[in-house]
Amino acid sequence: MPSTPNLDTISEEKLLELPIKDLPVQIEGTWLEKCVNELHKELKDRGLLFKPKCYLADEWLTPDLEPVVGIPFFLAHPALIKLEKKMMVEAEGSTVEWCMKLLRHEAGHAINYAFNLYKRRKWREVFGSFKTEYKDIYRFRPYSRNFVRHLEDYYAQYHPDEDFAETFAVWLTPKSDWKERYKKWPAIHKLNYIDQVMDSIKNKEPAVKKGEQHWKVSRVRKTLKNYYKHKRHFHAEDFPDFHDTNLKKIFTIKEDEKDKGLPAASKTIRKYRKYILESTGNWTGEKKYIANDLINKLIKRSTDLKLVCEENEAVTMLRVATYVSALLMNYLYTGRFRGEKWRKK
Repeated sequence: MPSTPNLDTISEEKLLELPIKDLPVQIEGTWLEKCVNELHKELKDRGLLFKPKCYLADEWLTPDLEPVVGIPFFLAHPALIKLEKKMMVEAEGSTVEWCMKLLRHEAGHAINYAFNLYKRRKWREVFGSFKTEYKDIYRFRPYSRNFVRHLEDYYAQYHPDEDFAETFAVWLTPKSDWKERYKKWPAIHKLNYIDQVMDSIKNKEPAVKKGEQHWKVSRVRKTLKNYYKHKRHFHAEDFPDFHDTNLKKIFTIKEDEKDKGLPAASKTIRKYRKYILESTGNWTGEKKYIANDLINKLIKRSTDLKLVCEENEAVTMLRVATYVSALLMNYLYTGRFRGEKWRKK
């Protein structure tokens, strides 16, 4: 029988070879237990008897219609948090404040399922049909006041169930002062509805008390190495080097004295920013702020790589505009710049 690995001393090489199911991790006795206890306290302070069961999973999740909450396994040990940050730049939920925000969101899903709230006619009137399909394209209106703002990326706009979970999280957050903050927003009627519904289920036992713990860490057979291979591939565009290959095809890396007099790629892109925004906007129909954010990333990465513009500026900028247009068309139809489908968490 193989010995239990010591995560405090194991090398990164050996750690990556471990199947996730063999990791000696648990919520009990870690900082996560305190976060879960705090979540349960917040619910109790609101007069709610519901205490969602939390377990370690492969990511943040609440399985559909299951009143349980999955917390990423990598948050259960410092060595795994360190590895996650190295592999993915950041570890989602790795601070108490961040973890609590995510827990409140997932608790919103769980309480929705536990009390079958999504089946109520009024719920559908306020948030929309729960049966709405999770689409491949996740588009949002950043200035809309019809939705609360809790997690990043305007997550409330993704689906009625996410809208409910985000609204619940704002309602549950201590000292959020939502009545004042959202009083002039159309989203206030959603918060008022949450307030009324939660009052109606105070001191009541949930209709659905147990849930299936899908993607539980003890059942995940893939190794950490394969886990990160898949995860990094899926989130490739979130990494700084996502554009490197194509930028190097368009520009030249400044290597020696002969490149000294050539204009910096970043400066050239800035010079033609307005042209790129107008041309890509006209042909793709995409919002300018999305293209502008993309161009800012290209400028920053061009600076990091010390790229210079060796060829004719007009021809080079035509290539940049073509590249930006291709990325925007992928985003338009798939919600991802590289054309792969966005999946529900």
